[in-house]
Amino acid sequence: MSTYRVAQVAAAGGPFEIVEREVLEPGPGHVRIAVDACGVCHSDSAFVNAAFPGVRFPVVPGHEIAGRIEALGEGVQDRGWQVGNRVTVGWFGGSCGYCTPCRQGDFIVCENLKVPGWAYDGGFAEEVIAPADALARIPDALSATDAGPMACAGVTTYNGLRRSSARPGDLVAVLGIGGLGHLGVQYAAAMGFETVAIARGASKADFAKQLGAHHYVDSTAATPVAEALQSLGGAKVVLATAANSDAITATVDGLSHRGELVVIGAVPEPLAINPTSLLMRGSIVRGHLSGTAQDVQDTMAFSALHGIRPMTEVVPLDQADAAYQRMMAGAARFRMVLTTR
Repeated sequence: MSTYRVAQVAAAGGPFEIVEREVLEPGPGHVRIAVDACGVCHSDSAFVNAAFPGVRFPVVPGHEIAGRIEALGEGVQDRGWQVGNRVTVGWFGGSCGYCTPCRQGDFIVCENLKVPGWAYDGGFAEEVIAPADALARIPDALSATDAGPMACAGVTTYNGLRRSSARPGDLVAVLGIGGLGHLGVQYAAAMGFETVAIARGASKADFAKQLGAHHYVDSTAATPVAEALQSLGGAKVVLATAANSDAITATVDGLSHRGELVVIGAVPEPLAINPTSLLMRGSIVRGHLSGTAQDVQDTMAFSALHGIRPMTEVVPLDQADAAYQRMMAGAARFRMVLTTR
């Protein structure tokens, strides 16, 4: 009997432990992936702590998966996939195909979205079985440790910007330059936006410029963030990556007329936005969630073309608990990635 290792949590809020599982064959429409790397995302905590409904323990998180197809289920070869293909699986881990959003072609908001680590075992493992519609091809220019985070952090920021109302030359601000924001600034600059990075403290200005920002706004300075943005002409788009409702709210009055706030930083506290200010300037507030497998593939292609890479700390699978705790403590700079080989 062949086995493989996983890093699992046995009960809500518990530590990670390494256990062995039996290797299974993929069913129709699925593939088995030999995992090379998997990013550790803050959203994994929702599964570890059973914050989402229907989480079943033991749970194996991980939705920033990069690896190689090892076995094909029935019907998968007809879709163009072959053993050995390098692929990622992200937050979009497959869709149902029959709910109203799916029937409208809006698969990322599928009512039965199959998120790895929630709908099925995730990538904190040496092997994972995933639906074929979740697969994105990894370009040769990207390593597995770079590709994994692109399947969630990368596609969320890239897709959030390219589906916004901003056009090349417009002023675009990225709130936060951490695990999501450091990619968002790189993408914004590469897309031709006049890019503003917003973060806490004057000490981050040089780093923001290294990422490609044309301007830096210190959110702790005496001048309010909104006023600083308006002094630059007003932001056509603010990409809010920081998980802080007060910080997000503080950017709204910095939008230009018909400006757009794109929220990707997940936080439970409500935004304290004045409806009148939205009405008078025709502002838009939009939540943005990840992207489909094709969006992930587009993200990786753009990243390879423009030399954009996540900043990562790479550790072996057996250090999953330490990596997770480091991510939760905010000590990682900027994405923790587990490797299996």
